[in-house]
Amino acid sequence: MMKKEFRRKKEKNAMKKIKGHRISAVEPGSIAEELELEPGDVLLTINGNEIEDIFDYEYWVDSEALTMTVRKQDGEEWELEIENGGEDLGLTFENGLMSDYKTCCNKCIFCFIDQMPPGMRETLYFKDDDSRLSFLQGNYITLTNMKDRDIERIIKFHLAPINISVQTTNPELRCRMLHNRFAGEALKKIDRLYEAGIPMNGQVVLCKGVNDGAELERTIRDLSAYLPHMESVSVVPVGLSKYRDGLYPLEPFDSREAGEVIDLIEAWQKRLYEEHGLHFIHASDELYMLAGREMPEEERYDGYLQLENGVGMIRLMTEEVGAALEGLSDDGRKEELSIATGVLPAGYLERYLDQIRERFPGRTVHLYPIVNHFFGESITVAGLVTGQDLIAQLKGKPLGSRLLLPECMFRSGEEVFLDDVTREEVQNALQVPVNIVKSSGQDFVNAVLGLEREEPDRADYEAYELNELYDGEDPIEEEKQYE
Repeated sequence: MMKKEFRRKKEKNAMKKIKGHRISAVEPGSIAEELELEPGDVLLTINGNEIEDIFDYEYWVDSEALTMTVRKQDGEEWELEIENGGEDLGLTFENGLMSDYKTCCNKCIFCFIDQMPPGMRETLYFKDDDSRLSFLQGNYITLTNMKDRDIERIIKFHLAPINISVQTTNPELRCRMLHNRFAGEALKKIDRLYEAGIPMNGQVVLCKGVNDGAELERTIRDLSAYLPHMESVSVVPVGLSKYRDGLYPLEPFDSREAGEVIDLIEAWQKRLYEEHGLHFIHASDELYMLAGREMPEEERYDGYLQLENGVGMIRLMTEEVGAALEGLSDDGRKEELSIATGVLPAGYLERYLDQIRERFPGRTVHLYPIVNHFFGESITVAGLVTGQDLIAQLKGKPLGSRLLLPECMFRSGEEVFLDDVTREEVQNALQVPVNIVKSSGQDFVNAVLGLEREEPDRADYEAYELNELYDGEDPIEEEKQYE
């Protein structure tokens, strides 16, 4: 049983400057509600310790017993003695990190934010390089913004995994790629994490003529020395928008060059699997599509550790669609509908639709690859398709009774595209209902067939979204962007 006690401090000091972390929500039925905590109350200390950020909070809350000091809205301070066995208290704070975000101090030659057009919402230009977001949201960080104390806290709290945007293990080249004279020295932080046994994942944003070829081979060789704590490394081609005036002159990979990158990676996969039982280094789905090659078999993805980087999404989707169609037979229904996606994944979606049409001949599904005029035609992923491009290219096309769009086209948690066009505006412009399709192959099949799906367990949601192939970078969810 949970034992809780609290004492009220009688003194009030309305003039005292309020420090701490303001509570924005209290979960119904939670320990916090039992303690009569309310939105607007301020957490001051736990066990006498001021709380620096969310990791401090989680560390101190995960205790068999704790004493928490809270300032109520009327200025009265409460001391709450809680024996909770490490249970979640049910508190949400106004600032999710419980501290300010750390902005990026680099000027990377591949940064997608530097390739954004002017006039968009302010949050789309925010660059973070915050190690805490690596654990909370899966962001990849360069390590250049981390102090020794940050590394010590990660080791102390044993936070894992940490996702590292490596790019190259050549210190001089890394300094040039990140335009930061400390970027090479920052690689030494990987040694400390390795020695402490902290699980890591790595990322290489591949830039033609810069960190490919012999430099890529060096990077793979160096990072493989951190096995087994460095669990995986993804290689993704740089995304290039049309807004690159004054930026480093980068060029896209062609089909032959993408094939050469894959050959190098697959040779290392074979060698590392024989030595360590892990394939470790993975080429993104986009590289396979650029090279016109089939995706690797499922076993080669080592459990899909790099889905958020566009590694294995197509293979997993293929497996899930096949599983979702097993045991289904024609229901006799007839419907005409449509799907829009990016140019790059369209061929794979057409394969899935062919499987559905074969079993359900009454379904007429139009698939429309959307050319990205907003960012430039070299951007071919679904996650960067804008509302205005959708409207312009789908007007007058047969759309049927509804239009399906992948969730990754929308701002996280909202129904707004990157260009601030809303789902409602698209519906009104095209005169068709728009259905947003969630993550998995099961979601895709259910959406096409118009089937209801029971609410899945939270564990069913992975860190990927339908066709969310982002050229190695998250396309700017609010208040986050990693390089």
